[in-house]
Amino acid sequence: MLSGGFRMNQTKSTESQGQVSAAAAEQPQASGFVPLESIAAALNVPGLEPKDVLVRMYEDLQRALQKPASERRWVMVIDLRKCVGCHACTIACVAENKLPPGVVYRQVVEEEIGTYPNVSMRFTPRPCLHCDEPPCVDVCPVSATYKRPDGIVVVDYDRCIGCRYCMNACPYNSRYFDFGFSQYEDTPQADSLILGREEGGVLETVPSFEYGEKRVRQREDSPIGNVRKCHFCLHRLEVGELPACTATCIGRATYFGDSNDPDSLVSQLIASPNVMRLREELGTQPKVYYLV
Repeated sequence: MLSGGFRMNQTKSTESQGQVSAAAAEQPQASGFVPLESIAAALNVPGLEPKDVLVRMYEDLQRALQKPASERRWVMVIDLRKCVGCHACTIACVAENKLPPGVVYRQVVEEEIGTYPNVSMRFTPRPCLHCDEPPCVDVCPVSATYKRPDGIVVVDYDRCIGCRYCMNACPYNSRYFDFGFSQYEDTPQADSLILGREEGGVLETVPSFEYGEKRVRQREDSPIGNVRKCHFCLHRLEVGELPACTATCIGRATYFGDSNDPDSLVSQLIASPNVMRLREELGTQPKVYYLV
């Protein structure tokens, strides 16, 4: 139950376990049970309510959507102390946006840090940072990439000419070119060898809803031949859903919301003393923050 805590070791349920007894509710510290108050304290955020962070973020999102777009400022916060490098966010993003080989909106950089024998792995998710001063926007000769009123940097596939100037200008290597590669390159051509190809379709024939549009990726048409990037799952935000990476993160290491809302979770997190942004000296003012 969200008001009580998280059960760490799932036990076999029976019909008689349909309701939690009052005695169990009074003793949340029982074996295998972690109180939500402890989880809130672990985030080191003063005044954080003891509720699941996903519930908190959904509430923040609904509140933000009541405001005009120009009054919102979407930001993402990633807790590097909690990221386990599972790449679930990457896979969720690929599935959500029907991404082809070579196009990764949310890569996870793996680094070995320290000196033997005191070494460890650090995992750093790297989506587009949606800079407030995006160098990619200034170099686009056809204004195909631009910043929306809510701060999200987007690409207009119908205007993009594939010159890739923006890729060279991005100091974070967060943009990718769609060369038209298929997930089924170099596989046998017999349809019968691909289970469910006819009944359920394949990745290349299932439409993507990026930017609120319905596009089936095919030759001689956008987004093939265009630059592509993370857009904070804009099509999900507009219907009240969190970005796929945020909703999927098994470690609750990714947070998303409106930094213009002082009561939002992300506003409290970016006020923490242990927050940083990548390459701040460049003056790009990224809207992706990291807790270290």
